[in-house]
Order: sequence, then C-alpha cells, then structure tokens
Amino acid sequence: MIINGVPIKDTYAEAFDFLGTRVIVTADTLDLAMEAAREAVGMGTSIIGCGGEAGIEGEVKNTPDGRPGVSILIFALDKEKLHDQLFGRVGMCVLTCATTSAFNGLKSDDKVETGEMLRYFGDGYEYSEDKNGATYWHVPMMDGEFIIEGAYGVANGIGGGNFIIMGKDRKVCLDAALKAVEAARKVPGVLLPFPKGVVRSGSKVGGANYDFLPASSNQRFCPTIRDKVEDTLVPEGTTCVYEIVINGFDMESVKEAMKLGIRAACIPGIVEITAGNYDGKLGKHHIHLHDILK
Repeated sequence: MIINGVPIKDTYAEAFDFLGTRVIVTADTLDLAMEAAREAVGMGTSIIGCGGEAGIEGEVKNTPDGRPGVSILIFALDKEKLHDQLFGRVGMCVLTCATTSAFNGLKSDDKVETGEMLRYFGDGYEYSEDKNGATYWHVPMMDGEFIIEGAYGVANGIGGGNFIIMGKDRKVCLDAALKAVEAARKVPGVLLPFPKGVVRSGSKVGGANYDFLPASSNQRFCPTIRDKVEDTLVPEGTTCVYEIVINGFDMESVKEAMKLGIRAACIPGIVEITAGNYDGKLGKHHIHLHDILK
C-alpha cells in the first residue's frame, strides 16, 4: 500500500488492555486550570516507569461549575493503579493549585472513589453536598474551598496503538510526526501521552544484553547503528525514526486516530511508515495498518 508516494508496511501495531478515566479541572481562569492540568499529567508518558499514562485532552466549555475548564485523561493497568494515579496527580497538582476544583468527566457505573479519600485533607472540616446523584466535597483552603467530586468513572481502554514514521532526515520526519499528532488528536477520547505526542525512544520488551531491564531501546529502529544490527528494520536512506503512540477508550477511536495520523504523515521525504509489535509479549490486540487504511 502506498499513500502520497509513501509505502505503508503490511504489519500491525500490538496493543493492550487499559483502564481509563477523565477528570475535569476548573479554575477562575483558563490559565490556572491549564496549569493545574499540565502539572497533573507530568511524568505520564509510559507505564514502564510512570505507573500510568496521562495527558491533556483539551479545553472544556460547559463545566460543572460554569468556570473555565480542561479535561485530562489518565490510564492505568487496573483499578487500584488508576486510583493511585488519580490520588497522587489530583491531590498533589490540582488540589494545590489556586482556585481549582476537580470533577468526574466520564459516565460509567464502574468508579473509583478517589475524591472520597482526598477529602480527608480537610481534617474533619470538609463537608459534602449531593447534587444530580453525585457527591461533592468542599475542602477548606486558604483561598476558599477546593471542590472535588467523590467518585470518578472508569472505562475499559486500549493502550499502545502505534505507528512508526521513517524519514530521510530529522527535519522532515519531525514535521511529519507533528502533522500526525495534530490529526490524531482530532478524535475525542484519545491520548498521545509522550512529549508533543512524539516518541524518539522506541522500546522493546526486556533487554537483549541487560536482563534486569523491563524495557530497552529497540535497536532495530535506530538509524545510527543500522549497519551493526543484523535484523534492522530501518530502510536504506532513513536517518530519523519517530513513533506515535495512541491510547483511547475504545478500539475504534484508536484505529481512527491511527488512520488520520498515518495519512497526515505521508509527506515528501518520508521513506516508510510501519508499526511496533513484540511477538505477543505486550498485548493481545493486533491493529493491522492496511486494514484501518482501506
């Protein structure tokens, strides 16, 4: 398959099951809500070392308290880990930010009661109100009250949707990657957790030479050692490779984001687009590039 002169390899992205939630952060100004959101999703690129994957979904116009708001997405491998991620990120980065509140942004019968735990920061001076079937805790702060919803919806998700862009030079490859990220983010409910949505550190499961590593550099996609790696996957004429990783609340959203991203990345100077898979060591879901692009 060729799109705009760029070959698309007949392969698949190997994805895995996730659990995710959405938090609506509000504040007196959009700048404060966005700053709290940025802090809350920090160090949220990969479960390899971050415990969860997190990112900013976008601005929210109609928020529960009518103030400026931003939605963040957080994914983890199970409910306990998801609660831990929420507890730390909301507790340390949203509760602490001037004028903010935090609300559930995901309708689901399955929930984690993170707000019911964070409310204890009030040390007995907190109080609750019930509205529209939800509990809201008012926690006293030095600038007023931090309002936090008691429970947050949990939904099944997909992690590790991906595609890999091979470019003749770094400038064109990065340009293609950023175009891909912009296109993929148009799909609601997806998260591109790495900085700017672009991954330079494509990894493999474990280590070939250091057995204590949970993950290590995927030498097959590193252009500078192409001549040293017998099973290299870097085509001749490629000097730069970037990966785009996509999580989402459902498979169709991940596939749609991948499709839009791949098409946007097919610009002059791109040698090939492929995907990362790991012989079933990472996940059970195989997303075939040719299938989603048909």
